[in-house]
Amino acid sequence: MFAGDLDMTAAIAELAKSLPEPLRPLARIAFDYRWSWAVGGAALFEAIDPERWARTGQNPRRLLTETQRALLERAAADTDFVDRVERMRSELEADRARPWLPGVASPAHPIAFCCSEFGVHDSLPIYSGGLGVLAGDILKEASDLALPMVGVGLLYRTGYFHQKIDVTGLQHEYWIDTDPDRLPCVKVTGIDGRPVTVSVPIHGEHVTVQVWRVDVGRVPLYLLDTDLPVNSQVGRWITSRLYEGSRLIRLAQYAVLGVGGVRVLRALGIEPALYHLNEGHPALGIFEMLAQVQAETGKDIDQAWQQVREKIVFTTHTPVPAGNETYQRGEVLTMLGAIADMVGHRERLLSMGRVNPQDANEASSMTVLAMRSSRHVNAVSQRHGQVARAMWQTLYPGRSVDEVPISHVTNGVHVATWLRGPMRELLDRYLGPGWLSRADQPETWLPVQDIPAGELWAARCAARKQLTDMIARRGTSDRLRRGEPLDYVEAVSSGFDPDRLTIGFARRLATYKRLHLVAHLPERAIALIGGSHPVQFVFAGKAHPDDVAAKEVVREVFRLKMAAGVAGRAAFLEDYDLTLASQLVAGCDVWVNVPRPPNEASGTSGMKSCLGGGLQLSVLDGWWAEAWDGTNGWAISGEIDGDTQAQDQRHAHAMFDLLEQEIVPMFHERDASGVPQRWVEMMRRSLQTHGPRFSATRMLRDYLAQVYS
Repeated sequence: MFAGDLDMTAAIAELAKSLPEPLRPLARIAFDYRWSWAVGGAALFEAIDPERWARTGQNPRRLLTETQRALLERAAADTDFVDRVERMRSELEADRARPWLPGVASPAHPIAFCCSEFGVHDSLPIYSGGLGVLAGDILKEASDLALPMVGVGLLYRTGYFHQKIDVTGLQHEYWIDTDPDRLPCVKVTGIDGRPVTVSVPIHGEHVTVQVWRVDVGRVPLYLLDTDLPVNSQVGRWITSRLYEGSRLIRLAQYAVLGVGGVRVLRALGIEPALYHLNEGHPALGIFEMLAQVQAETGKDIDQAWQQVREKIVFTTHTPVPAGNETYQRGEVLTMLGAIADMVGHRERLLSMGRVNPQDANEASSMTVLAMRSSRHVNAVSQRHGQVARAMWQTLYPGRSVDEVPISHVTNGVHVATWLRGPMRELLDRYLGPGWLSRADQPETWLPVQDIPAGELWAARCAARKQLTDMIARRGTSDRLRRGEPLDYVEAVSSGFDPDRLTIGFARRLATYKRLHLVAHLPERAIALIGGSHPVQFVFAGKAHPDDVAAKEVVREVFRLKMAAGVAGRAAFLEDYDLTLASQLVAGCDVWVNVPRPPNEASGTSGMKSCLGGGLQLSVLDGWWAEAWDGTNGWAISGEIDGDTQAQDQRHAHAMFDLLEQEIVPMFHERDASGVPQRWVEMMRRSLQTHGPRFSATRMLRDYLAQVYS
């Protein structure tokens, strides 16, 4: 049905031949990432060889090819295990047999979702943070809804960096090469059996691009790759690193993603119903579409422009300048001059990316290019829509801010991916069969009110226990690797208490996220950790390798580590990834989010925490500005203040006031059976108000109704 089906079938058959006959259905399961959000999917592979599963980074293809034959034979002889394999195979086949959702797209003309990163699973390391995780959640939800969609991205051979922290708190980066032949993906070939390739003109070279396919449930994700011997060393490097430090290489990546993406889909015989550009990185594909329309119809550039615009929608994700890069004239023409020539006029390419097209000295922006080229533009939360309309008003001369045509579709999260462990088991029991398909409907969550407080609290405590056990193991390993003093190493193992209020802060460590607020008032932080009702903190996150200021924020937090009592009640966990994120959002009681307003476009980590029964302590920015109602978490003012130091001081005091005066007392206010009734009631309110409104099901249905139609 989609390009690469035969290649996928052949790879599955090849893997199956190497397995004992009762385990051969595992080959099909391994090549479909639906296992990663199916109940029991990960446990199925882990049961074969737990140590190998961990060492392969939870890569099912590697697990099945690297596990000792004796262990495979043992699993094949276990009738209960074979029955589990068969149930998973049946579930996968039943899912694929469902009819496609009728409407704007069809399998012949799917929605092409184009993004520079996709956070599908840790075994596919082509993501860095929130943008990619959201993109992965959208593909998963499209699969669940049976919405005809294909993903288009890049196959980064070394992906995003891995992180090590030294004893001073300084971040160090390193990269690991990925062999796509060991990933659950296939190289797409044509009817002649040779790999499908296209060419993209970049910097005087016609760079050859091949394509790989990854199955995200029913949605194929096509990943473009330039690491071919036919290309120059620079050409091969283009798809090496995600968010490469070199500005010119990043421009080359955008050309491969944009122009190459459109060409690849055409080579695969896919004619999209529309292109969804998720951020500005794929925007150069517009020039390939323009050239194609002109060649096929003979229309002039302006007529072709109108035709192309009808097939493009665009989502902007951030008001932060670093997320809306601009490039000088020389940079653009050096790398992309031949792409500009496709539409016959280099000035056209440059001007389309400028806020003021007539200003030849203005830098060009992929965001501006995408906005100007799209029939519909949306932000990712209600407040972000307001911010984006003010930010981009100059693109629409003569219009007031309210008239700027930028709508919003608030982000959501894929519930089946992020709802795990004890809370998933509890909600499955009370919300009824098939409730995930109705996750966007408020009535689906009404039975939460009937869950006994003792059961909700028991689930919360069980999740916290799983988290503190993980912190003890991972924190000990991190500290040993850093060469910390042995008593400091041992403190994290013995100090984290499964019954203690656990507060989490984990996300990309940009300075505007303000992790430093926790250390801004060190005496209050230390008193909170060591008070009569002590709390414990867990931190995680990566700073971009070039963001020196963000790296310094981590060092600022580390300066508190040797204060009395801190070693066993605060931990920074290295190398933040999807697996660690899922453990943190499931186990933390309170999720802290304190961005500097109005820089948080949406944020999704807090939404994930809510699913696990966590409660939010957040600035009224991003999604929290429309989510908080006074009963479902705690809020800090979202006012804008040009005096950032004064604002930091106010917000730090407000955060500690809430922790000391409301959060800690409520957590320890217990009834005769040891249940904190007011806390549990806030958990209920959080689940009932946030569950439906911030699910990916609601988000994608909003895109269908408001953007795609």
